[in-house]
Amino acid sequence: MAIPVIDFSKLNGEERANTLAQIATCCEEWGFFQLVNHGIPVELLEKVKRVSSECFKMEREENFNKSTAVKLLDKLEKNKSNINGKVDNVDWEDVFLLTDDNEWPSNIPLFRETMKEYRSELKNLAQRVMEVMDENLGLPKGYINKAFNNGEEGSENAFFGTKVSHYPPCPHPEMVNGLRAHTDAGGVILLFQDDQVDGLQILKDGEWIDVQPIHNAIVINTGDQIEVLSNGKYKSAWHRVLAKENGNRRSIASFYNPSLKATIAPAPQLIVENNNNNQVELISNYPAFVFGDYMNVYTEQKFLPKEPRFQAVRAM
Repeated sequence: MAIPVIDFSKLNGEERANTLAQIATCCEEWGFFQLVNHGIPVELLEKVKRVSSECFKMEREENFNKSTAVKLLDKLEKNKSNINGKVDNVDWEDVFLLTDDNEWPSNIPLFRETMKEYRSELKNLAQRVMEVMDENLGLPKGYINKAFNNGEEGSENAFFGTKVSHYPPCPHPEMVNGLRAHTDAGGVILLFQDDQVDGLQILKDGEWIDVQPIHNAIVINTGDQIEVLSNGKYKSAWHRVLAKENGNRRSIASFYNPSLKATIAPAPQLIVENNNNNQVELISNYPAFVFGDYMNVYTEQKFLPKEPRFQAVRAM
């Protein structure tokens, strides 16, 4: 079983209706799909690969080798009496975040220029993907984006961050997680994953499935807020990253999330009408909540089942 691959360029031609239907199925049944022919220049993607790899080698690798994950794995491996043990509560991952406001690596030639251009392209792609979701869900064009921007048309309140990760070779991959299983808290996630080293998996029908590396594809997945806005028609998917004995896996995930002040709730058009004993009942499967409140809960419960998170904000 393979993750669906969508040719995004076909939205502009005779196959638009079929492509829209394919994306709808991906959102409803998978929560993940891969985009090819997405419009991001290949030359830019090659630069992103180069500068991110240089950044890890020149600025990050030495500190990772002294990290808690490395120390705990080394300690566990030396404790021969616990040969079947596993390092819990840490990930075999080096990671840093890029936003418009924080400090970026400064010693890598062309890093800032390349990643600024890349982030601009990915943000535009995220907005195009959300418009496709609007259309498939029968919502007005721009509905999801407007909701993420705290209900303000054309504003820039939504959060757009880029997480740059590497998963270095691990001497005992069976003893540690690359990244523990979780769903993403936010909206639309766009991942530029390594096209040589695999490791990303999603949970589908109770089975962990590899997200196959495809050269210069962008992996799309829906976060918890898309699940809420769609009133459960779209689901956020559980995913994880396996540690690997060989290869240094690159993973660059960009998140288009609501503003922390945005109120998120099921779209009125998607609230189910249940005719019970001749009485029309509107069923909203999720509470309305402020995204910042949800993030406070998510920070504590990221690697736990997601349903209690929705219940927690319902109780606020």
